[in-house]
Amino acid sequence: MSKVWINILSHHVFQTDTLGKQPVSRGFTKDKTLSSIFNIEMVKDKTAEEIRQIWQQYFAAKDTVYAVIPVSTNDCIYSSVYSCICFSQFLCALPRREGYEFFVGQWTGTELHFTALINIQTRGDAAASQLVLYHYPELKEEKGIVLMTAEMDPTFLNVAEAQCIANQVQLFYATDRKETYGLVETFNFRPNEFKYMSVIAELEQSGLGAELKCAQNQDKT
Repeated sequence: MSKVWINILSHHVFQTDTLGKQPVSRGFTKDKTLSSIFNIEMVKDKTAEEIRQIWQQYFAAKDTVYAVIPVSTNDCIYSSVYSCICFSQFLCALPRREGYEFFVGQWTGTELHFTALINIQTRGDAAASQLVLYHYPELKEEKGIVLMTAEMDPTFLNVAEAQCIANQVQLFYATDRKETYGLVETFNFRPNEFKYMSVIAELEQSGLGAELKCAQNQDKT
């Protein structure tokens, strides 16, 4: 499919009226479905690669986080999360100008809500989500892909920061490293043994936060 047709389709398969009404702060959409933002019927005859290009073409122009996840990676993540309901929470580290800030991720069905740890410590259950990742499995069986997009509170996070957090979902849940996934188990089952610095070490070893950290250091000068 040519880039011209991809560009044309990307403006027709999305429900732009609905997208335009998405909240920009705190009022996140509940029970969001793929059909509420995307005309599935229009892409039924498209390949997974063509849908990936359409999805990326559209969201590349938006200030948000998005992805097209291969079914193998998605199944690995969900298998890790729901092999035990206790694994539905974990901690991510976000590079800041001075050190790191921790965010707690909580799975609710196919939604993954992130909230700053300090907000949970100070506000408890009243702590609001600051980033929500929406995973859409509607095309999983037929096309072998899961589409993902996000909503975030821009008063707390920018797109690069939200992307860094989102990347850590795969880092910790879709990993073959026993040591890495062991942090998820320790966080949920043996919190007294959990070492926050281990999360930072994994992030730095992966290189996922390097670009963000570099940009923040440049802002200092």
